[in-house]
Amino acid sequence: MDRIRLRGVRAYGRHGYEAAERERRQPFEIDVTADIDLHAAAESDDLTQTLDYASLQERLVRVVATTSYALLERLAADLIDAVFDDPHVRSAELTVSKPGILSGATPSVTLQRVNPRFDAP
Repeated sequence: MDRIRLRGVRAYGRHGYEAAERERRQPFEIDVTADIDLHAAAESDDLTQTLDYASLQERLVRVVATTSYALLERLAADLIDAVFDDPHVRSAELTVSKPGILSGATPSVTLQRVNPRFDAP
């Protein structure tokens, strides 16, 4: 299986267990690896045959900016669901990190899921 990676997506949102964490926007970082068959795109040179990573970045940033959750686990679930909006993606691994919240450490959550909307050729 082929893969497309999108690393270091920066987004700002209001997520955190403590109410004070949701009072101001904070930075989040997202890394995605999408498993996808790239044969058709390689042969056709056609964007519609692959994952449009610019569109994916926009969807991820929108999810972080327009939702507010206590847990990174919940945010990560919404983010991977946004990856699966593209039916070309067979499965994905997504990590969302919250830099700057802890002194000397960066918490993150990683999900590995199969796309329930995958459209096999």
